[in-house]
Amino acid sequence: MPVAVKEFCPVSVSLLGRMFRSSPEGLAVLVKTVPSQTRAALAVYCSRQASLVGLAVAIAAACTESELSAQAGDAGRRLFAAATQADAAFNERPRKEAEA
Repeated sequence: MPVAVKEFCPVSVSLLGRMFRSSPEGLAVLVKTVPSQTRAALAVYCSRQASLVGLAVAIAAACTESELSAQAGDAGRRLFAAATQADAAFNERPRKEAEA
């Protein structure tokens, strides 16, 4: 039977928790405080945790494709594509009258 290996989180548990609980706007601010290589590593880390996939996509949106692919190869490129699609879907959603 294979032994599960616990992955190392590239940021403190405290920061990860703050990101998880933050609003989209707050998350954007927190993500910018993390160096780009660490940010990409964090996006990949979160993408491998079922409960953090949404956070992974949001963090990946602040990364370049090359940063993500350097961290995780094809998986990083897929994560970048998911973030790009999510961003496009968000920007295309219908707006309420008050927002228009």
